[in-house]
Formats: sequence, C-alpha cells, structure tokens
Amino acid sequence: MRCTVAALTAAPLLTVAGTAAHAAPAAGPDTWAAAGPAGVAAKSAYLYDVSAKKARWARADKVRRPIGSMTKVMTAYTVLNSGVSLDKVITIQRKHVEYVTKQHTDASRAGLVVGDKLTVRQLLNLMMVPSGCDAAYVLADTVGPGWQKFVGKMNANARKLGMKNSHFANFDGLNWPSESSTYSTAWDMTRLGYFTMKNANFRAVVKQPRYLLGATSAHHAYYPWNTNRLLGSGKGAYKGAIGIKTGHTNAAGFSLMFEATRGKKTLIGVVMDSSKTVEMARFTDAAKVLNWGFGVRSADVWVVPPVPAGANVD
Repeated sequence: MRCTVAALTAAPLLTVAGTAAHAAPAAGPDTWAAAGPAGVAAKSAYLYDVSAKKARWARADKVRRPIGSMTKVMTAYTVLNSGVSLDKVITIQRKHVEYVTKQHTDASRAGLVVGDKLTVRQLLNLMMVPSGCDAAYVLADTVGPGWQKFVGKMNANARKLGMKNSHFANFDGLNWPSESSTYSTAWDMTRLGYFTMKNANFRAVVKQPRYLLGATSAHHAYYPWNTNRLLGSGKGAYKGAIGIKTGHTNAAGFSLMFEATRGKKTLIGVVMDSSKTVEMARFTDAAKVLNWGFGVRSADVWVVPPVPAGANVD
C-alpha cells in the first residue's frame, strides 16, 4: 500500500441470505470454468448480480489472499454499525499522524494535521476516498475504543456476515504484523461489499471521484482524489461505476472491489492480485468483468483515466 503521487457455465442460483429482496452472495463452487470474461489477469475474482440475486462468474474465489486497503471496507462497516454518531467530533492526535509519517512511511494517507477537529463522517471520507491509513487509525482508535478492540469488532462482524475465510489483523490492511496477517477471499469480500453498500452513507462516500472539504476554524482543507479510477477524474469514468475500494500491498498485488449500475442491473465484485507491477491492471480487469456482466458487445475498450496530479495510488 504505497503513497505514490501522480494508481463458466451458468452459475446456479445462490442461497438467499436475509429477505428475498436482498439476496447476498452465498456459498458456491471455488472455480467456475467455461464462458466467463476473457483476458482477466486477476488470480481470484467474483462477480455477483445484485438485481438477479445470483452469482455470474468466479475464479479461485475461496483462496485466501492478502487484501491491502480493501480492509478499509470492513473498517467502514464496523464504524457504521457501531452506533457512533457520524457528527461526533474527533481531535487528531500526534500518534495518528506519526503512524504514517514515522511508523509506516509508505502508507497511503489523507494528510491529517495534528489538532484538526473532524467529524466521523469527514474521517470516513478521508479514509475511503484517498485510502487514508491515518484516518483509519483515528476511527479505529476512537470507536474501539483503542484499535485492538476495534479490530476485534471487525473480526466479529466478519463472522456475523459469514466471511469464514477472512481475518483482520489491523484496521487498514498494511502488512503488519506480517504481510499475510490480514487476508480474505474474493467470495468473502464481495459479500462484505454487498452488505456495506446497503448503507446510504457509505454509498455516498465511495461514489465520489473527489472529496472536497474546505478549511474552517476547526480544520485544514482536504481535497483528495479517489484512488478508484473507475470513477474517473472529471471525465473518462467507467459508465455506471458507483464504487468501491482499491487495495494494494506487495503481497496483495493490485486489487479492486467494484460496483456499477446500468439500467436496472447492478453488478458487484472483486478482482484480487491483477498484477504485482501494473497498477492499472485491476481497473482493466474490472472493466472486462463488468462489460461481460452487462453484456457489452462493443469493440471499444475503456481506457483507464490518468492518475490526477497529487493523487494517491493505492
């Protein structure tokens, strides 16, 4: 997770979890061969049709892999289900800033400033949009209380959601205490994405190409770009993209949890380890998977927008 500045045969119906109107990804085969999207490099992947309530395609979807900053989706889920007010004001402490400036200097960050007073809602934006590990620490430390208790809540939520092949060692997906301490699967992460996207506050955060927070007497200005380039940077977005989250460490490779809507169809999924070296591979993989799911027949290839100046690549 680097702070680089500028990056089948027909699937069976799935068991319904919850109400019939909100079926969620449920257990299915590890690998579905045959007619899936062509040219996808990801080592693991999953595509779920929210509208039809069924899985569409999967590859090695039960294989455990590091997930990088996709971890922050569970961090957000845990915050949003903790009962904490989104209007609660938190003062940024020195330890929160030094976490990314002294302890994990390669971490993606929101650039929080010691003494700034920010609400939980603002911190959710600063965690999810630029993939701010500093903002993730603030939220975990506050809601826990203490990050250790918070991580315990993350794992308890994973169990409640039926994520049997997932474990969270921290709140941001960085490779501590080891590069494989936090892990999940394509199936588990799609399920997490499905349930988290049911929250309107979360949807409002992850659909933004850029978050604009002007300076006030309480805090500095923050204008981060979204690390998810499916959303574009003013133009060039993948049509219908509405989220969700990038992830990267050297062990995880470049990965992406994504969701898009066209017409009456909504698709959600994950590509994991699309490449260890080519940052945009996860976006081209996601576009291929989504095009296949939407039945796109055009020969046109979606072009990944460039990284906006000053943006994080995570």
